Amino acid sequence: MSRISLPLLGRCRCDETQLRISAPPILTMACHCKGCQRMSASAFSLTAAIPAAGFEVSRGEPVLGGLRNPELRHFFCPACMSWMFTRFLPEFVNVRVTMLDDVSWFSPFIETWTRTKLPWVMTPALHSYAESPPVEDYAMLTAEFAKSLSP
Repeated sequence: MSRISLPLLGRCRCDETQLRISAPPILTMACHCKGCQRMSASAFSLTAAIPAAGFEVSRGEPVLGGLRNPELRHFFCPACMSWMFTRFLPEFVNVRVTMLDDVSWFSPFIETWTRTKLPWVMTPALHSYAESPPVEDYAMLTAEFAKSLSP
């Protein structure tokens, strides 16, 4: 894993929608929930939680898709329908790291919803949770992750 070089730039598959990230992630994850499996058509989704102030859509107008409710909003490119990011708390945006041009720095720090993961899946995540981490674990997780980014 190499160092993060900001800004990070990203794009959907057709290049109509582009992202720009100017702040380092506060956490990286692999989610094994059934929703992520179905929306990504894969064994899990990979995300980086980016502070909202450090995230912008630099081109295009993403549209809502997937499960729609006020607390969980998935955004897709309207042309190619690539699942690009999710907003579920006002403080950060979960960006699908596979949309980024440079992912050499990425490794999932935590994995969630392991109770529904496919039996053959292995990740290098340092912390695993059967579902989502308890709220009281986030301060420890984000502090430990921040230390892992320091030189």
